[in-house]
Amino acid sequence: MNRLLAILCLAALNCFGQSDLKTDFNLMPWPKSIQENNQRFIINENLTVSIDGEDPKRLQHAVTSFLRRLSNRSGVFLSHGFAVPLSDEEQAPIQISYQKSAELIIEDDESYQLDVESNKVRLVAHTDVGAIRGLETLLQLLTNNDSEYYLPGVSISDAPRFVWRGLMIDVSRHFHPIDVIKRNLDAMASVKMNVFHWHLTDDQGFRIESKTYPKLHKLASDGLYYTQEQIKEIVEYASILGIRVIPEFDVPGHATAILTAYPELGSKPRATYKIERFSGVFDPTLDPTNEAVYVFLENLFTEIAPLFPDSYFHIGGDENEGKHWDANEDIQKFKREHNLATNHDLQTYFNIRLEQILNKLDKKLVGWDEIMTPNIPKTAIIHSWRGEHEGLPKGGTLIEAAKKGYNTILSNGFYIDRMESVVKHYLTEPIGNIELTPEERKRILGGEVTMWSELVTPLTIDSRIWPRTAAIAERLWSPKEVTDIDNMLKRLEVINYRLEEVGITHIRNKNVILRNLSNNQDISALEVLSNVCEPLKIYSRNEGGTEYKTFSPFTLFADACNVDAKDALKFKQVVKNYTISLSEEHKSDVISLLETWAKNHKAFQKMDKNPKLALLESLSYNLSEVSKFLLKSIQNEKISKKDMQNFKTQLETLKQPFADVELVIANDMENLFEALK
Repeated sequence: MNRLLAILCLAALNCFGQSDLKTDFNLMPWPKSIQENNQRFIINENLTVSIDGEDPKRLQHAVTSFLRRLSNRSGVFLSHGFAVPLSDEEQAPIQISYQKSAELIIEDDESYQLDVESNKVRLVAHTDVGAIRGLETLLQLLTNNDSEYYLPGVSISDAPRFVWRGLMIDVSRHFHPIDVIKRNLDAMASVKMNVFHWHLTDDQGFRIESKTYPKLHKLASDGLYYTQEQIKEIVEYASILGIRVIPEFDVPGHATAILTAYPELGSKPRATYKIERFSGVFDPTLDPTNEAVYVFLENLFTEIAPLFPDSYFHIGGDENEGKHWDANEDIQKFKREHNLATNHDLQTYFNIRLEQILNKLDKKLVGWDEIMTPNIPKTAIIHSWRGEHEGLPKGGTLIEAAKKGYNTILSNGFYIDRMESVVKHYLTEPIGNIELTPEERKRILGGEVTMWSELVTPLTIDSRIWPRTAAIAERLWSPKEVTDIDNMLKRLEVINYRLEEVGITHIRNKNVILRNLSNNQDISALEVLSNVCEPLKIYSRNEGGTEYKTFSPFTLFADACNVDAKDALKFKQVVKNYTISLSEEHKSDVISLLETWAKNHKAFQKMDKNPKLALLESLSYNLSEVSKFLLKSIQNEKISKKDMQNFKTQLETLKQPFADVELVIANDMENLFEALK
């Protein structure tokens, strides 16, 4: 019994220590195990890094990046800007060793051991990719006092919880040039993500050069596509970072762009097609009964597949409502002749034909969860995306797929284009408390963040992906028990600014948009408004898919506003603190924010107006008036009946959408008023 008690006490102390360290260190994802040793490794000009391992190309790139970021952050003039050769006479103070180069497959070992002491840093990993993950942790450890930058002494043993930690970027609805892709790959690597899912085709554009079928990029891309050399460039760039690239060619639905180039492959006889300019789900669909379709896809995939070395190839397969199939008598006849009772059965027939094509190319099929039908081979990966929003049970299709014998990955809960809070995404637990056999658990490979680009351009995409994706990266890497929201938000605030270091534009481009709104006037009043407003959520900004076109302006106030508006989060907390304690300190915090909003309308009025700013006039005015009323209330000033009536009217106005945003402090203002009563 004494031995058991000792073990329990040791476990409790370790948990306490881990929790305590989360207060000290801003690591994300949080590592599997971390312990302090009360030492410091001082950063000075003599710092060097050595690499011991086969084919060190990836590590040489990673070390160079590490040293540049370390030097830029610390201001230290390093004598050596690159990894130094191994030498018996002179041992580098930072030593990296690994056994083999990763193959970039799901079986790769990404674990690492990191030990920081006063005179030595040792990073040991099984693969070079594991060492790259450790280097990112090492850089996140960097801290300082008044006189020096240093790495705190720690011992870290780390490994990912899931083998598939991805980001999907849709480049069809809005095209994103290679510099956008590269900077997001750098950001992915900084938070240990390892799969880039490249959604290359959809109704709004076919985004890759085809030499076999050149009309695809000539007629169906508006001239915005990647050459095959650019594809190779991105794949190589990702490989250096330890990131796999999975292409997606969405068929048989979402095929308007393909059919714009080759209408004879469509399910509607003698139809003509044009690239789709709106968002939504559309009817044009490939004809699965036409043998020419399979010849086309086999030739196309035979050309394209070699550009992507990864074993997996995503064929989409989602949101096919089959309207053109239902209207085509030849297709209905084919279904009867082949005993295909439903359109689901017909699509399964299509998917099986595709899998046979991909097998010949040594590729495994990945598809959205609509492909999961009784006859689809177990070699397919089911990409689970549907959940409560799509009328399915809360758990969606992930667990169902694993129990049926499929490898599966999760995106339900990670749809960041829905503009939901980081907390909601962070609390999306892939497995939950569901009991699974070891075999079923192993089939859940991980998950992917999905960035559909109906409402994003290269100017705004970074602000829609980051920093929320860093929190999701932690959910997919860190132990299941790492769930402290307040601590996550504390660490994320630091990581948010570190993302600028790798080129992410999510912070700086906000002011670019606000300057555009104001015609380059003082934007301070607009900044105040944007810090309490968030874009409308769950596609309500694009209600019915008919409001915005692909070439509409995406430089409006809603595009400058971000999810998790920072002053709104602050106000929620100070109101909560004050209503619990009624202390003078917390009262002062509330007053400070209310005074900012009360004064802001005067600054807004000083701006020369234009049609874009005119939309915000009511928002600015009512926010100011409600804030003035609450200031009177909290300071016990006399309130007239007219004041009260105006307050109620203005507060209700503030609860309504303005210019595709919502004022997310309205409910907290009402809560404050109720507490003051």
